[in-house]
Amino acid sequence: MDGEVTAEQARRILDMLTEGGAMDHINTPLALRLIPLAIELEDEPLAERLLTHAKSNATDEIETGWAEFEHLKLTGASIDLFAELTAQSELLEGGDHLAAAVAHHVALMHMAKEAFEEAQMFASRSLRIREHIKDNNGIVYGLALLEALAKKQHNHETALVHGSRRIELLMDMRDEEGQMEAMADMGHSQATLGQFDAAKDLYTQSLDLAVGLEDLSGQLVARWGLADIAEIEEDYETAMLQLSDCLHAFINAGLPTPIAVRQRIEALTEFKKSPDDK
Repeated sequence: MDGEVTAEQARRILDMLTEGGAMDHINTPLALRLIPLAIELEDEPLAERLLTHAKSNATDEIETGWAEFEHLKLTGASIDLFAELTAQSELLEGGDHLAAAVAHHVALMHMAKEAFEEAQMFASRSLRIREHIKDNNGIVYGLALLEALAKKQHNHETALVHGSRRIELLMDMRDEEGQMEAMADMGHSQATLGQFDAAKDLYTQSLDLAVGLEDLSGQLVARWGLADIAEIEEDYETAMLQLSDCLHAFINAGLPTPIAVRQRIEALTEFKKSPDDK
C-alpha cells in the first residue's frame, strides 16, 4: 500500500485528538495541521473549533500569524488581507517561512484572476524569501509557480529557465516524483516551442520515472504528451501505441480507464480507417 490514510482512519484520528477534553492538550501547530483533514471530511464545525483553539493557544506572534493565515483561507478573505498579512509577517523575527507561504498563496489568488503581473510579483517575492532561508522544497514550489505563470503568458522560453532550475534542484534532492512532474511540464514547453526531440526526451524520462513509481497519473501525462508529438509528426502508429499502453496500465491496475484516453483511441482509429475523408 502507498501509506495513504482512509477516511475512516482519518475520522478515528480526529476523534481521538479532539473529542471530550482531548483538544485541550494539542498545541497550535498540530491544531492547524488537523484543519485540512477536518475540511476533507466535510466537518466544518470541527475545523472552526480547531481554528479557534489554535488562535487562543498560540504561544508567539509566528503561531498567531499561521493561525490568522488559516482563518483568512477558511473565511475566503480578500487578496488585500492576505497581502497585508504577508507584509506583517516579513517584519516578524523568524517570520520568513510564514511570509513566503502567504506571498505564494497571494500569487495563486492573483493567477486565478488572471492578474499575471501581480501574481509574478508575489511569486518572485515568495521565492526570494525561500532562497534566503534555503528552503529547497519551497523553492521548488516557487519555481513551479513561476513556470506556470510564464506558460499562461505564452512566454515558454522563460518557463524553460524556471523548469530547468526546478529539475536540477529536484535531482539534487533525489525527489523522483517531483522530477517526474517537472520533466513532463518542461516537455510541454519544449513541444510548444517546436523542440520535439527535446520534448520527447523529457516525456520519456518522466514516463520511466512514472513506471518505476507505479504512478498512473504520471504515466498518463507523459504518454499523452508523447502521443501528441507523434500525431504532430504524423506517426500515428506510435501515438496509438502510447495511448494503448496507457489504457492497459489502468486496466492492469484494476482501475477505470480515463474517458479521454478511450475517446482519443476511438478518434485515432477512425482517422486511420478513412484518411481520405479527413
